[in-house]
Amino acid sequence: MKRILLSAYQCAPGAGSVSQIGWEWYSRLAASTHVTLATHVRNREALERAGAPLPNTEVIYIDTEWLAGPLYGLAKRLFPNSEHSVFLLSSLDFFAYDAALVCEARQRMRTGAAWDVVHAVTPVSPSSFSRLPALGLPVVRGPLNGGLRTPSQFPELMKADSAWLYSLRDLTRPLRALLGRRGAGNVILAANKSTTSSLTRQERAVARPMMEIAVDPAQFVATPWPAAPTVDNPLRLVFVGRLIPAKALSLLFDAMIELKSEFPVHLTVIGDGPMRDTWERHAAPLGNAVQFTGAQAAAFVASAIERSHALCLPSVRESGGAVLLEAMSCGRPVIGIAHGGPGEIITPEVGWLVQPFNVRAVIEGLKDALRDIFTHPAAWSQRGRRGREFAETSHSWDARLSRIGEIYNELAPLGADGSVR
Repeated sequence: MKRILLSAYQCAPGAGSVSQIGWEWYSRLAASTHVTLATHVRNREALERAGAPLPNTEVIYIDTEWLAGPLYGLAKRLFPNSEHSVFLLSSLDFFAYDAALVCEARQRMRTGAAWDVVHAVTPVSPSSFSRLPALGLPVVRGPLNGGLRTPSQFPELMKADSAWLYSLRDLTRPLRALLGRRGAGNVILAANKSTTSSLTRQERAVARPMMEIAVDPAQFVATPWPAAPTVDNPLRLVFVGRLIPAKALSLLFDAMIELKSEFPVHLTVIGDGPMRDTWERHAAPLGNAVQFTGAQAAAFVASAIERSHALCLPSVRESGGAVLLEAMSCGRPVIGIAHGGPGEIITPEVGWLVQPFNVRAVIEGLKDALRDIFTHPAAWSQRGRRGREFAETSHSWDARLSRIGEIYNELAPLGADGSVR
């Protein structure tokens, strides 16, 4: 059995997408591997509620609240409507966390602790370089997801999202290049083309493809497609995500408003965030055709997806797209924007991509997709079935763990004690 030092700066179930990624890696690796989880002390309460430390594991909590607290307060004052910008600025204490973890791990190694592989799973940003290779052990970083360019076609949405701050992540690139292979780790897992292109030359040399998101087909179960939409049976859509400017729900509302006279469309909006009040006012002309539910647990999300004909994610800047895989796992076709994560996840076999030329083009593209569902329901039902196959075979957590096990064995065929593991 491999012994893994798992660094997950963000790690807590139900505490946001990146924290959920940390929790998924920890909880799932624990079923087959001895895991020492290193994480920020802010995650302690949520982890202990979830049963941590899990069997066959231990947890190291790193406390950098002396820096994290003031950074978060400053970020909230500077960017009241941009959660992503708050996240970026307040997460700068990661570098203090990382340095403290290296010191803690060295101390434990001096007193007998031994690990076969170090795996840093969160943060997922390529700019968050780590000093963990200094421990002298095989290191895996990622899957990383970042480097996505900010679309210039949507200036108002990007301004509301304080998108100018995204470029500051490139400031770490010279330091990452200086650190070279020692700072890169033995293997870097890159989620998509944008991530790979954002890596330094040394980092690209050890990069391999792997999405940072995955789905549990047992939780998001495939069910029959609903009865085809008609003038008496609305086309039912679902959106799942934080209500922030880049999600661009206003463009979907505009498409629905312009389609009102052609056929009925109902949209369930699952999520919360700073744009909720604004978007509720924007959707007011649609009346009961739009339902805002607020943030909900996974079981509610799965049930809402099952009642829908398709999931629509009109985000104009989306690095990942976990909700797309969740919908596909439920056997539902997906609609998204041809940029970032959705542009690589969605194919004509499983859904519909809208080209992001400008605001008007997106609205027209969304209208075309909805018209196509209404006029060709059998084809969309088939897209849902193919999506389930794709999610289950290529993007399930079982598939992720099988692949990471191969990488662990490649990096450390012998355990720290010289035995075959």
